[in-house]
Amino acid sequence: MSDATSPSNGLVRMEVSKIRIDERRGEQVIVLKEKDGNRLLPIIIGISEVTAIKMKISGIQPPRPLTHDLLRNTISELGAKLQRIVVHKLEFNTFYAQLILESKEGSVHAVDARPSDSIAVALRADAPIFVAEDVLNQVASSYGL
Repeated sequence: MSDATSPSNGLVRMEVSKIRIDERRGEQVIVLKEKDGNRLLPIIIGISEVTAIKMKISGIQPPRPLTHDLLRNTISELGAKLQRIVVHKLEFNTFYAQLILESKEGSVHAVDARPSDSIAVALRADAPIFVAEDVLNQVASSYGL
């Protein structure tokens, strides 16, 4: 498994490709696409995260900060920066992510978070989204890709 605090080998840059609703199963899915490739990573997310992500992508500014805006603002007010987010593990069909933060002193900290929240914060902070290569390989082998 990759060390999520190091942006070295083993991490693949991704971008939000689309958000879709699986009406048969009643689930919302965000699809990440490899920035310099064709691999896709579908992640099931909750309705509030879908709403937050869609609002940001659509340029809708709520009158008061949403939770993801609050977190971004808090990080900024503390003098820290969201370097990137990393989806670093897939276990029992559950994805795990981390916010990689850099303090004003330059130290790097990894904070566990759900991928959906991580993506919503990354979009607000203009931070890159990464997925561990082994996670992409796990998903590809699960779907026979």
